[in-house]
Amino acid sequence: MPYIYSPVRQILRSMPLILLLILAGRPLYARDVTIIVEDIELDMPLEGAIIRAEGGGNGDEKATDENGRVALVVPDNRQTRLQIAYPGYENAIFIVPPSGTTFTVGLRLSGGAGLENRELVVEAQKPGESETKTGRSVAISGGDLARTAEIGVIEDVMTSIKLLPGVGYTGMFNAMPSIRGGEPGDLTAVFDGFYIENPYHWGGGVSIFDPRMAQSAQLSHGVFSSRYGHTISGLLEITGRKPDPFDVELELGLSSSAANLNVSYPLFGKGGVMIMGKATYWDLFVSLAKLAVEEVNYIKIAPYIRSAAFGANYRFTQNFEGTMFGFIGGDGVGAFYNNPIEYDGMTMHTDFDFEWFNLQGFLITGLVFNPKPNMALKASLGGGFLRTKLNGFIDYYLTVPYSDDFLTLFGNIITKKTYTVDTTMFADMVDTTANYQARVDYDWDVGKGFLFAAGVQGLYARYELEEHDQAALEMLAVTPPFSDGLQGSDGKKHPVYLNYPANYNNSSANQTLTSSAYTLLEYTSPQKRFGGELGFRVDHLFFAGKDFTLQTLPALNPRLNLDWNIARNTGFFDKITATIGSGLFSSITDNISSIQSGDGVGDFELKQNRSWTSIAGIKLDFLGFSVNVEGYYKRIFDRAYSALVTNSVNQTIAIARKFDGEGRIWGFDVMLQKTSSRYWDGWISYSFNWARYRNPASDSYTADWFYPNFHRFHNLNLVLNIKPLRSFNIATRFGFASGAPKTVAGEISSYPVIVLDEHGHPVDIIQKYKRPSLYSDTERDGFALTWDVKASFFAYSRAGRGQMEVYIAVENILASLETRQRNSSFNSYTGKEDQGSNTASYQLPIPMPSIGFRWTY
Repeated sequence: MPYIYSPVRQILRSMPLILLLILAGRPLYARDVTIIVEDIELDMPLEGAIIRAEGGGNGDEKATDENGRVALVVPDNRQTRLQIAYPGYENAIFIVPPSGTTFTVGLRLSGGAGLENRELVVEAQKPGESETKTGRSVAISGGDLARTAEIGVIEDVMTSIKLLPGVGYTGMFNAMPSIRGGEPGDLTAVFDGFYIENPYHWGGGVSIFDPRMAQSAQLSHGVFSSRYGHTISGLLEITGRKPDPFDVELELGLSSSAANLNVSYPLFGKGGVMIMGKATYWDLFVSLAKLAVEEVNYIKIAPYIRSAAFGANYRFTQNFEGTMFGFIGGDGVGAFYNNPIEYDGMTMHTDFDFEWFNLQGFLITGLVFNPKPNMALKASLGGGFLRTKLNGFIDYYLTVPYSDDFLTLFGNIITKKTYTVDTTMFADMVDTTANYQARVDYDWDVGKGFLFAAGVQGLYARYELEEHDQAALEMLAVTPPFSDGLQGSDGKKHPVYLNYPANYNNSSANQTLTSSAYTLLEYTSPQKRFGGELGFRVDHLFFAGKDFTLQTLPALNPRLNLDWNIARNTGFFDKITATIGSGLFSSITDNISSIQSGDGVGDFELKQNRSWTSIAGIKLDFLGFSVNVEGYYKRIFDRAYSALVTNSVNQTIAIARKFDGEGRIWGFDVMLQKTSSRYWDGWISYSFNWARYRNPASDSYTADWFYPNFHRFHNLNLVLNIKPLRSFNIATRFGFASGAPKTVAGEISSYPVIVLDEHGHPVDIIQKYKRPSLYSDTERDGFALTWDVKASFFAYSRAGRGQMEVYIAVENILASLETRQRNSSFNSYTGKEDQGSNTASYQLPIPMPSIGFRWTY
């Protein structure tokens, strides 16, 4: 047998040696220490200072609290070197002695900048910086991000986001969750201020955000700042990782499904450059899955992802810094099926071929300038592209016997015992998007606790779509000569359906220009007892097609947040804070990109999705724990929706676009979190959500209030990290979700169908079966469970610069306990129910094991 190189084989062969080295090394013990960061001249604590243990990577970064304190875990048998950075101050290096528990580090202002400059830089350099803030956002960074995202067959930041309160359950391979009852596609992603057009691989299966690209991630699903918009449900803000300005960093990772390499190089202590690359190899996994899941045998191209990223930053002077970040990534998958089958007297031969390819990238540049000690100016410019190509066809030929009852009823017009169906359906699509963005943000520390900010942004996009589809459609005959029905032997006229090949063609080249402006005023009282933010944002859309333009009205979005620090260091409470907020939001739905002149959308009919959101919350910090409770109400209006309209005369499909959809949503989230500690940390969150939508112009049940198909009343997540030894950690995550809406199945019945050719001429009469599916407010499928576990073994170099991790993980452990039930499917040609088709599985029904090795320096 020829030798085939496999990274998995290399890891397995190295595993005994790696484990032996770990176990043979002398035991490592650790202790908790507290670092206090202060202004060396004013003896004032510095909140938000970043502290990182050298050689520890992103996972070991921590930020100081409002008292300038941060708790760290360090080995007690050697010194630990810490890097400490704070905007506007000189960076510092601190060596933690082998003994002691509390240490104070003083930082000195760089370049003689004043106090106002330091406060301003924090706000202006990172507007919307990742932090958990009651009523606005919940953030995850550092070790929490690494432990929850760097696990399994695909390491993805969205894996962490799906564990946060307010995020609906989606299953393993779905990175498009519902955020507090909003539609899944309305989650908007921002990377360092740049709006990402489509931040997904595999059509939404996973996101493009590798954990090693991100310093932190923040989900804003409350009344967030007017600095950002383009969403009515949730804003995902990814803060990109920055290279270390002092040391070379190297990270190499190999796992059973992917390989990655990250290199960072410093630039004279003023910045650095870094390069990241990632490649998946699922061939082995697909081969093993074929033994357990029959459908996997149809995969001809194993799912793959190839991506690379580049980042750089440089501080030219103390008041001027430049940044750059670029990304390019591709993904694809292919399937082929050719298999004749016979059952229930039917002979069927099916050919199926499908290929998907997606390529996207973006480049962001930014400048930060402090013209005066109390002012900051930030400008960014970027562009991105997306190209998706899909080719697929289904060709099936079948021979089916008529039932005896059908022949008895229509024996006067049917003279044969069987009929044949020969159908070809295909889809050929190329979707290309190019977008360019520019924005300018200005912050001014007015003094006495007031901060004024304003900004403008322009986002230009060009959408080109070439789509040619053919499908076999079926509809009730409503026009002569078939509208009278078929005469049966019972003397009655029976309604007849028409089956015909219908084509859908779209060749569009549309352009949009979204211009936005905002202004806001923030206030913080002395000692931070009270704070507030009053903002106003306006977003306007200009739309131009090949031979038409559409006028739209601007969306006005005022927002107000008020915060109270109710108590501090009272009893066993470290802090009690409360907040209320209310505001308007707007977004642009994706399906407007393919509007054509014949779609019947006139001036001022095209609208942005709107929502009015109000929220109230309280947060309690005590004894190393925090409890956050938030309640919210959202009213959605001017929501875009569409429906297919078929025409049996010219055999075409059209899309009716409407912009009068409504929604009503309310709910609450509760989160109990244990902050990082020596032996364990994590959180547990519970979310309740009630969401109803209505499409007034629809001709289906959605014309009245209904629960959307993604809705779930209850979501529970538990994240627990157990760290008995510095050299051994266990990370586990558990999820529970109540059922999604399920339709009520009616009785199966047969009906006559007249088959038409491409010219609309009848060629045959066949028998088919139907079963109505009725919407129900009360029917739900069963609950969903998910459980993932990761065990990590660590080894460290004596100097503390190098670190090695070997992990074993299993995702989807509870796959065999799948309880969700849906209506069983049935064969529309035989009328028989398909066996085992009533499980509503949203992920692969098998546990997903993985192993990996990571080395950092």
